[in-house]
Amino acid sequence: MSDAIVVGSGPNGLACAVELARNGVEVTVLEAEERIGGGTRTSELTVPGLLHDDCSATHPMAAGSPFLNSLDLQRHGLEWLWPEVDLAHPLDDGSAGVMVRSIERTARGLGEDGNAWLRAFGSSSAHFDALLEDMLAPILHLPRHPLRLARFGIPAAMPATLLARSWKTPQARALFGGVAAHAFTPLSRPMSSSVGCALIDACHAFGWPVARGGSRSITDALASVLQESGGTIETGHRVSSVAELGSADVVVFDLAPGAVAEIAGDRLPARVARAYRRYRHGPGAFKLDLAVEGGVPWVNESCRRAGTVHVAGTFEEIAIAERAINRGSMPERPFMLVGQQYLADPGRSKDELHPVWVYAHVPSAYQGDATETVLGQIERFAPGFRERIVATSVRAPADLAAYNSNYVGGDIITGANTPVQVLVRPRLALDPYSMGVDGLYICSAATPPGAGAHGMNGYNAARSALRHLGSKGSLP
Repeated sequence: MSDAIVVGSGPNGLACAVELARNGVEVTVLEAEERIGGGTRTSELTVPGLLHDDCSATHPMAAGSPFLNSLDLQRHGLEWLWPEVDLAHPLDDGSAGVMVRSIERTARGLGEDGNAWLRAFGSSSAHFDALLEDMLAPILHLPRHPLRLARFGIPAAMPATLLARSWKTPQARALFGGVAAHAFTPLSRPMSSSVGCALIDACHAFGWPVARGGSRSITDALASVLQESGGTIETGHRVSSVAELGSADVVVFDLAPGAVAEIAGDRLPARVARAYRRYRHGPGAFKLDLAVEGGVPWVNESCRRAGTVHVAGTFEEIAIAERAINRGSMPERPFMLVGQQYLADPGRSKDELHPVWVYAHVPSAYQGDATETVLGQIERFAPGFRERIVATSVRAPADLAAYNSNYVGGDIITGANTPVQVLVRPRLALDPYSMGVDGLYICSAATPPGAGAHGMNGYNAARSALRHLGSKGSLP
């Protein structure tokens, strides 16, 4: 039997391990921390009994993931739950842009911009299952649905500032801009619409669900599948050199490229080592977890029912903030996400005390304390909010990097979404998962298709490794 070692137990590492194990490979996962899961961990960060997602929280792409959906994860305890409103984006006049799973309801709520919203996202969201077969595959592949992919790709390749001209009202423009800002990139750059288009289509196809009991349920379900398939997991095992890993047929790293280059050392070809060391990380996040009595008192009623609230103001404010963090300066009004997962999953709360998940976009390795700035932004749209806070947990970029070494400088998506790195990551190669050495692979969010708990990076890397093992006649 062939054997494999997967270094790192984030959703991509676990997905890779599962796919290898399901194909007859003896797999061991090595995790440096005492708990598995990477960005999909859940903790009691404020008050005992309140469940806070440590990083990844809302999972439209995971709910639509072809690989995760092939694993019958419900049998292993994973259950998706949906809020009444998927996303709300409040403005200073008390109105909000509102997105729900139904694109028709979303369009009606956007008034005069409704038809433009339908034109932009109607066709692609209706066929998003088919689109995902191409979008979640390696960049260099023969498309299964080339016409649909091209139709999606034309607006996705635009700068968000250009695509936003499709809408006239501040509500629709802000709603789009907030989703586009998930890319952590200046909205004037080419390709800055890509993440926004994908997440909006995913909402109208699958909604923006959360996992019952926290994102750790994704981790637990994948670990259960792995163990059922014969794989093993070792925690508290930090790898510092590839020499420690013995003679395994396959080694896969769920790590950022720079860390992979350090561990692999001179085993890497010089060109690959240079590419990994030059890999660019993006801006950081500043995270607050709050225990809030009675929830956030949003002025806008839709925000009170929304699983996710984007706190940023107008499209123009978002553009200013994202440009600033990419230039290394802290904006006065940063773009922020507020997660109210308990609305879909009440078991995370304790009576009327609710866990509220917040992070702001900040410059890479930002060393200041953004707590008051973050609270002020929420108070702007929810007067009286501060008075309801019972307990607070703060994680600055350095804390996030300590929590997960892939988050260099607080970069929770493991790589800057520059126009080049959106298409070519972590290096230019026919097989981006191969490290240029037989048997060595990388599967982190630095590989296609990028960040998310969908596990497709890990699955794609596993398929690459299995082709290698098959060519050697090493598979059963």
